[in-house]
Amino acid sequence: MIAYGGDYNPEQWPEQTWADDVRLMREAGVTHVSLGIFSWSLLEPDEGVYTFDWLDRIMDLLAGGGVKVFLATPTASPPPWFGHRHPEALPVDADGRRWWHGSRQAFCPSSPIYREKALAIAEQLGRRYAGHPALAMWHVHNEYGCHNARCYCDASAAAFRAWLIDRYGTLDALNDAWGTAFWSQHYGDWEQILPPRITPSFANPAQQLDFRRFSSDALSALYRAERDLLRELAPGVPATTNFMGGSHWDIDYWSFAQEVDVVSTDHYLAGADPEPHVDLAFAADLTRSLKRDRPWLLMEHSTGAVNWQGLNRAKRPGEMHRNSVQHLARGADGIMFFQWRASRAGAEKWHSAMLPHAGTGTKIWREVVALGDLLREASDVAGSTVEADVAILLDWSSVWAQDHPAQPTDLLKPVEEIKRWHAELWRQGVTCDLAHPESDLSGYRLVLVPALYLVSDADAANLERFVEGGGVALVGPYSGIVDEHDRVRLGGYPGAWRDLLGVTVEEFFPLEAGETVPLAGGGAGTVWSEAARATTASVLDAYATGEPAWTRNEAGRGAAHYLTTLLAGEALARVLAAVCAEAGVATTDTPGVELVRRSHSDGRSFLFAVNHTDADAVVKATGTSLDGTPVDGRLTVPAGTARIVRERR
Repeated sequence: MIAYGGDYNPEQWPEQTWADDVRLMREAGVTHVSLGIFSWSLLEPDEGVYTFDWLDRIMDLLAGGGVKVFLATPTASPPPWFGHRHPEALPVDADGRRWWHGSRQAFCPSSPIYREKALAIAEQLGRRYAGHPALAMWHVHNEYGCHNARCYCDASAAAFRAWLIDRYGTLDALNDAWGTAFWSQHYGDWEQILPPRITPSFANPAQQLDFRRFSSDALSALYRAERDLLRELAPGVPATTNFMGGSHWDIDYWSFAQEVDVVSTDHYLAGADPEPHVDLAFAADLTRSLKRDRPWLLMEHSTGAVNWQGLNRAKRPGEMHRNSVQHLARGADGIMFFQWRASRAGAEKWHSAMLPHAGTGTKIWREVVALGDLLREASDVAGSTVEADVAILLDWSSVWAQDHPAQPTDLLKPVEEIKRWHAELWRQGVTCDLAHPESDLSGYRLVLVPALYLVSDADAANLERFVEGGGVALVGPYSGIVDEHDRVRLGGYPGAWRDLLGVTVEEFFPLEAGETVPLAGGGAGTVWSEAARATTASVLDAYATGEPAWTRNEAGRGAAHYLTTLLAGEALARVLAAVCAEAGVATTDTPGVELVRRSHSDGRSFLFAVNHTDADAVVKATGTSLDGTPVDGRLTVPAGTARIVRERR
């Protein structure tokens, strides 16, 4: 079964609408809803006073209607009494300003009283609904760190110090890792250490990096505390929390994903993006990669416009369908929305929903019903996984380290560069995973490293093993530069991979905004250039000055390529096409038509073809379409539509 539905907030509506909701859910093919996400103030109207009668009734009604529930702990939004009685638990920013109740996520992740109250309401829910027939999974919290990823209060400072003691053991080790001999920052007592609050000049880079790591771990620890309690009260019921893969960079999802039973995520299109479906593919690939051998859930996306983008564009006819099939193609076993019924009040009243303000006589409703029919027909896709021969290395710690303002240029943005390489692969029809630098790379033909400024010794050795074992790698500029403490790797750049790449860089030459360096092979480099010399590598392209721009070095049974500048457009396409060809990775010649394959371990496979263009397209496929129509070699995909083929391979 493919889970289908969305967030359901019946407490926002008179109870007489609930039966109609369930009837319409059945009409739309809804199988699951997320319930109770923002209900804390109604479930616990005063501290220690609980009222579950309304939740009992809606749980029973949903069970009777055959709708399963991802039951949420409402801990993402403490009620007014919490901030009123415990103001010390409200978050504080780096400037020392306290944030107050009035929206959501108004709490410090390190606050002991917040943790106590969150576990109390979670325990009540666990005890009451553990055996309920509607309960399918626990939806713990909601979008951890979306608005309060870091808190700088005294409670956070104490928790940060405890985290550092656990990480380093001694002050000598910390002082060495942080390079505190610089600017007279040597610490003589743990109590002297604070979060990187506002300070006259640049904060210590390693201190800032460790605070980002600590803050991510603090949020993960809150999840684990609720999850462990719920596991004890309801053995066998899985638990998840909704990530924001591809758009939220404050939590290390590699680490957090190991704690959830099922990876789930929320994704919303960027309204100003001319190709939002390309960014969607990146977000879906990243989410799938967090546990790449298992399907995942799309916990939220939108049927139409959202409400926070300045200009909130409605989706055109067929766009919601294409978005949903894209997520399904890239590994989702659930297609869920925010939300079921559009709110009539509150900050998200202009956010689209499955059941819009205008009711069932609408484009959105017709598309919602049609999508429910499609997902029911495609139920045998559930449990299959996505095939990928290429991986892009990504590490949150590296992104955080490079985020420090004292860098050679602020124009070199790692996430943007990773997304640009992924987008070019998308245009060439190549499906790829994202991978942690220490993960098993043996199943890939090609590994790309667009922007990995920070690498540990283990990270570096892992890529070397991949190449020496016969793989092909392409490394982008300003990668391998520092160790895990943000300390420069001496002896010439690119530090960790100088020998693997057969290149030595003596100096960086960042470019002005709009400045380019022409390349002999055509096109130009932007943003960045390096004074490099090839030691053992061969030069495949060069600047007009003759210095290498693209090199290739043989190592063991494989090869490692290196770029000393940022490439765009045709120049990047040319390099990626070349390394794909060398690695034996197939590309396609149907630009704008997305082709992705999912397979079961028993050999059954499904080809997804999503046409994002305004012209009909023909792609190669053999098998049967969902309606049973034979497909013998050629499949027509009408403009703006998606097709799914059960393959015969």
